[in-house]
This record gives sequence, C-alpha cells and structure tokens, in this order.
Amino acid sequence: MRLLRTILLTTLPVLPTLAMAEPLAIKEPFVSSAPGEEKIDFAGGSFVNHGLVGVGRLSADLKDEKGDTLGSFSSMAIDPKSWSKTATGYKGQLRSLPDRGYNNPDKGLFFDYQGRVLAFDFAFTPYSGPALPTAVTSQSQIELKPLDGKGVFLTGLDGKPTTGADPADNTVEMNGYTLPVPPAGALGAGSLSFDAESIAYRSDGSFYVGDEYAAAVYLFGPDGKLKGLIPPGPALVPTKKGKINFTSMEAPDTGRRNNQGLEAISLTPDGKTLYAVLQSGALQDSSAGKNQANRATTRIYVYDVASDPLPKTPKAVYSIELPVYSKKGDGKIDSTAAQSEMVALDDHRFLLLARDGAGHGCDCKNPEMFKAILVVDTSGATNLAGTDYETGTKPIAPAKDDRNVLDPAITPARSQVLVNLLNATQLGKFGLNIDNAKSNDLTLSEKWEAMTLVPALDPAAPNDAFLFVGNDNDFLTRKGVMKGQSYDAGLTNDTLVLAYRLTLPEDLAKALAGK
Repeated sequence: MRLLRTILLTTLPVLPTLAMAEPLAIKEPFVSSAPGEEKIDFAGGSFVNHGLVGVGRLSADLKDEKGDTLGSFSSMAIDPKSWSKTATGYKGQLRSLPDRGYNNPDKGLFFDYQGRVLAFDFAFTPYSGPALPTAVTSQSQIELKPLDGKGVFLTGLDGKPTTGADPADNTVEMNGYTLPVPPAGALGAGSLSFDAESIAYRSDGSFYVGDEYAAAVYLFGPDGKLKGLIPPGPALVPTKKGKINFTSMEAPDTGRRNNQGLEAISLTPDGKTLYAVLQSGALQDSSAGKNQANRATTRIYVYDVASDPLPKTPKAVYSIELPVYSKKGDGKIDSTAAQSEMVALDDHRFLLLARDGAGHGCDCKNPEMFKAILVVDTSGATNLAGTDYETGTKPIAPAKDDRNVLDPAITPARSQVLVNLLNATQLGKFGLNIDNAKSNDLTLSEKWEAMTLVPALDPAAPNDAFLFVGNDNDFLTRKGVMKGQSYDAGLTNDTLVLAYRLTLPEDLAKALAGK
C-alpha cells in the first residue's frame, strides 16, 4: 500500500518541486501567505505565479436576459479575438456557462431550466498597490457587464430546449445516441436533460460542453443547436442493476458517480486536441467503504479532433491522483479535492483546478482546506485507451482493505501545485478572507469551477499570461427567480472572478498567443 504524502501549512515563497503522482494528503489547511513570485520547474519548463492582481464581483441578485436569476460560472471563456490591451488595462468579451439552474436535490426541487451561454463585456485593470479596504468595493479591478441579446440558448438534436430537470432512469435513442430525457408527465418531459459544467470553443464558433448527467461531451453549433456528441465509453456510462441510469439522485453501480461527470474539458491552443477530465473517481474505482478519499483516482480523456470533431473513441486515457484532505481539519483524511476545471496548454500539459467543499455558499462551517491550480503532465503516464479498464468496467483502482489503490501496472499523470487560492495575504489585499467559520460576503466561496487563460500582451514580458478563475454561485440568492417563480435560497452568494499573473514556459506562451 502506498503512503500518502502529507503537506502541512505552507508559507514558502517558492513552491517545492513535487512531481506528484501519489495523492497529495492535506491534514491541515493548505494556506499560504506568500506575496507572489512562486516558481516551479516542472514538466520540462519553468512556471511562475506572480500572484493575485485583481478581483471582480457580480451581484447574485442579477437577472439574465430571460428574466431568470443569473447563474454564474460553471465554466467561462474569453473570446481571443476580442482580447486587447487598452490605455489602462485590458478588454474583451467573456462567455459564461451556468449549470442546470437553481435546484435543491435534497428536496427534489428542480426547474425546467434551458441550458445557455451568456455574454459579458469584460474590462480588467491589474492592481499591484497596497492593501485595499475590507469591503465589497475592493473587488472592482474586473468589470463584467451583461450583454442582453447576446446569449445563446441550447437546444437538442430535435430542436427542443434542453432542460436541467433530472431524467430519472428514462432514456431515448436518437441519431444513434442514448440520451437522458425526463419521461412523459415529468418536469422537462421529452427534452434533453443537461447539466452543463465545462465549455471549449472551436475556431468556427461551435463549442463543446461537458455534461454531468451523461458524462458526455456535446458539440453545439454557434446558434446553440446540438450537432452531436462524444458519448461516454463503457467505463463511464452510469449503470444501475445492469441498466443505463443517468439520474443525479442516486449512485449507480458502475460508471461516473452521480453529479461527478465531465466537469472539465478544454481544447489545446491549436484546436487539434480535446481534453476531458472526470470530476472524481468512477464508482468501480471508489468502492471501498464510505470514505470519500477513496474517489481520488480519476481519468483524463484525450481526443484527436483535428479532422473529426466527434471522434468515437479517445486516442488516450490516463489516470491521475487528485489531492485528498481532512474535511474538518482534524487530521483524518476523509475527502477528495475533486477537480472542477482545466485549461489545456499543449498535447501533454494542462492546468487543473482541484478544490474542497467548504467556503461561502456551503451549508457548513468546515475550514477551507484546499483550493489550488495544478500543472499536470501526462508524459510517461500509462495509456488505458482500448484496454479492459475502458472497454469494460475493470477498476483502475481496485478496493484493497478500506482503500482504493491504483493498479500498480498503471503509471498516473504527474502534477504540481502552481497557484494556491487559499493565500490569505493576497486575498486580504483585496478585502477577502478564508474564515468559513464566520462566513460572509467577503469569504472565499466554495465552488471555484471556471478558468480561462489569455496572453498579457506585454512586450517586456512576452511569456506572461493572465489566468482568470471564477466561482459557481449555484444561483444562491434571497431574491431568486426561475421560470417566473420566486425562490429564496436562504443566503446570497455573489459571483467572483480572480485574476492571477503567470509566466509560462516560452513554448506554451507562444502557443497561447497563436505563434
């Protein structure tokens, strides 16, 4: 049995070089006070995190162009054609992807919410001055202006609006695909059940969306109509008692965990390779007892989309070990920092956001334990494509005693922490805190689920880029409206966007800039 590597409180100005293949085990809050300039040498290059340089905030009470509460960022993307430098900073257009609408699964509450991509004018003025007052007004370096009339509303293969409603165990066959669709008489009956979690744009304006229900990658045209999908392979298809069951209300026997689908997708800068990452371990890889640290071994899917935008099978599948942590900070490793988003850098490296389940918006007082962005390298990892692990449900991490342990025949992808979101010094500079025991509007929120990376356009630092990280506020507001119906979520959880300045290896910076 492998030993878990324990990382305690870190305050180092330069991050240790850990080629992490085994799970990173967090027994105490993974908090930093480094002011910036944190460097790692990893995966054939040097990466530098210069720190947090701006924050933006959108009120949770805002409505979108349909009159629904504006859900925030399960994923986001800045249009590279719109990105430019101004006299005071930068501007562009940002597109955001909300998830399935306000819902409360514990009460069986869902809405017939149509999937959508929303548009914003985006202005950014980097800030490197002294600490700002502890107030909401301190988060104003990023300005987001909703663009009514620019939203794209998603429809299925049959032209019907998608729905956020749970499909239960009902499926339909359409154009050769098995799709989750609520049954007759149910909320959203006859429409594609869709829980959007990640987005990636092609150069022609079409876009991929990673989905939670089916663990599929959907391809939509620029008008939002579904063109086709990359269906999940046998290892990911959720089955219950031998039958496909796409519900989010109960765990399947094998396949993706409920509410743990393809949380992250991304295209490489050249548009030729599509990545997709399962949020945490599949059921067959996380079956040992009820310890949630057992779902740390998850899968990375790599598709060649250069000539065919909808390949039937991946060209590669890799395993990766996600960080694990102590939920209450008491030293007991009992949870997995599931991944929530990624940004592809090239054909073997990408950024991956992994996080805990505490923070503003969480119905808990647990400490914020781990929220960080990793650099991942698949070089040297075992390719599982076409093997029994993927063509069936053979576990890559079989149960062993009370743990799931990666098959020793498999070499996982390596990873290294680059950006620690739980940096009290840098957050405090913009009036934010990480004290979830006394959670308020200035406490770092729970669900960081969106990232987008753009060049800094700085001739003096040609390898620099800005990484924007956004939260998913889960439509939480005391003044909610969904499909004309008012709701009170019991708290207000604003949308925040954090901006980090990075220096990338020269080859990755050139690829990002299209050179």
